[in-house]
Amino acid sequence: MFRSVVHKFNKFLFLKKLVIGYRVSRPLPLLMSSRFISWALFTLLSLIWGSSFILMKIGYEGLTPTQIAGVRIFSGGLVFIPLAIFHIRKVPAKKIPLLLIAGLTGNFVPAFLFTAAITKLDSSLEGILNSLTPIWVVTIGIFIYKDKIQTRKIIGVLIGFVGLVLLTLSQNEISLNNLGYSSLVILATLCYGFNVQMVGHYLKGIPSFHIATISLALMAIPAGIVLWWNGFFQLDFSDSTVMWSTIASLLLGLGGSAIGNILFYALVNRAGPLFTSLVTYAIPFVALLWGIQVGEMVTWKEIGCLAIILSGVYLTNKKN
Repeated sequence: MFRSVVHKFNKFLFLKKLVIGYRVSRPLPLLMSSRFISWALFTLLSLIWGSSFILMKIGYEGLTPTQIAGVRIFSGGLVFIPLAIFHIRKVPAKKIPLLLIAGLTGNFVPAFLFTAAITKLDSSLEGILNSLTPIWVVTIGIFIYKDKIQTRKIIGVLIGFVGLVLLTLSQNEISLNNLGYSSLVILATLCYGFNVQMVGHYLKGIPSFHIATISLALMAIPAGIVLWWNGFFQLDFSDSTVMWSTIASLLLGLGGSAIGNILFYALVNRAGPLFTSLVTYAIPFVALLWGIQVGEMVTWKEIGCLAIILSGVYLTNKKN
């Protein structure tokens, strides 16, 4: 029995190293190659974040946008506190402020900006604006970090963005009502772009699991304060609408924020900031999958637009 436990523990350690980004000494088979793992992380992260909008819709039935964002960050950070206490001792003290900034720009600020805008902004326009993240990554990389980004990668980003705009236009007409709220989404994507570049340049030597747990755990206290300030803890949780909205927001925190953070920073360490940011291009795929589940028809026009998006993502991550 003891040997069985040791064998399972060693297997767990190997898988942890594989996902989080440690190197292994022996060559890996195709299904465990670095590029395959990067694409697997990319796909899984797209599925998780793309499904988050359904949980948000359920949350809006009984909670305010601010309460949804607060529950999301608070629950995700609360789960990571025990791990963060252990991990923070392994991180150089000079890197802690950067982890705090990562928590603010990668989780806290965008969560509240998105929830404030999504109820007022047309969903089609919001989808296009959300895809600005890779463009911000390229812009920040070139002008702030002086990165030498290959022309092929920039073309890939632009092709993906064009495909997403065409897909959105093929599905709905864009309403320009409450256009002022678009600035909130643009600011949120700017935060994401800044965060992914900062992590890629200044936190590259820190295990992605440590970045995820510490940065999100640091946001639990301010999120809790926001919830208290907005009267969340005084709600009637015996009411079924409030209860299910809270459960949906909790799942949003555990899945979209906690697990999503681990996958996100693992992908940044493995594939780099630009490829990771292209996850926003894959979210429409998930939306169409959910549409098929509820009986919606998928047209050839939409399939063509998705092919354009995928070609842009592939071109960006293609080896020379």
